[in-house]
Amino acid sequence: MIGQTTDHTNDNQVSGISAPDFLCVILGPTASGKTALGVALAEQMKGEIISVDSRQVYRGMDIGTGKDLSSYQHVPYHLIDIREPQDRYDIAQFQTDFHQAFSTIVSRGNLPIAVGGTGLYMHTLLLPQPYTQVPVDPKLREELLPLDKTILMERLRHYTLPADFKIDYSSHKRLIRAIEILEQLQSGYTVVYEKPRYRPLLFGLNPPLVTRRQRISERLAERMNGGLLEEVQGLLNHGLTHEDLQYFGLEYKYSSLYLLGALDKPTFLSRLETEIHRYAKRQMTFFRKMEKDGLNIHWLEGTDRDACVEEIRWVIKKG
Repeated sequence: MIGQTTDHTNDNQVSGISAPDFLCVILGPTASGKTALGVALAEQMKGEIISVDSRQVYRGMDIGTGKDLSSYQHVPYHLIDIREPQDRYDIAQFQTDFHQAFSTIVSRGNLPIAVGGTGLYMHTLLLPQPYTQVPVDPKLREELLPLDKTILMERLRHYTLPADFKIDYSSHKRLIRAIEILEQLQSGYTVVYEKPRYRPLLFGLNPPLVTRRQRISERLAERMNGGLLEEVQGLLNHGLTHEDLQYFGLEYKYSSLYLLGALDKPTFLSRLETEIHRYAKRQMTFFRKMEKDGLNIHWLEGTDRDACVEEIRWVIKKG
């Protein structure tokens, strides 16, 4: 989905950003203020936002994913509300949709600003990821879905892994994807190595731990007061199953367990908040991994949004 365009008082006059492959990236853990910063930067630099969030692509999943579309005001945005929750959205689809949005923005002479916290999606965009080409195998996925992580990990031990193939053990669905890829490689599928499409400049937000934890707690309270449980019940009423909701994790998983009666209210809130804190920690771990893989992230030192915008503009101008 694309928001409405607007006139910008400041044209892009910063060196380097007119290059057809230039991409500005803003990343950080949940509740770090990425979207607000991206919008503020876009307003000053004639930019458009491309969301890098694996759940905001789904329509009707608003409160739990923190879309807050009103915050974009007149800044155009992309890759939000482009799929139904019943669909499954994978990295290959994301890459295609992202590049289409990127090309559209560049063709208008605007600055593409990728904003998000889904590290795997970001990593895929910026470093060669030949294995994302391997197609989905719905029949195999259906067979693997009921198996728990222990069984999936045991199955993975029977494959010979290519030297550059890394398995992400952090989630059930990524273990399934690893098996899917390895099965097809074993059957003779050949991957093609491509050059990166973008010349990125990465900016990271990393609030102090105390600040991050406070923001997460406050935002969860806001989401509960804003109707999170009602949103989840509405998704169930429109045909999603509890299994579907639990696939999406965090707010949707624990809301589902609460509505099923598997958790009482205090336990539901406590476990959900704990898991969001853990998720933020995993995000930062993944961003550090991206740095180890060769991506340079400029961690912003500004103490407020305006200072961060000026810092970004200065770094871009510096080249």
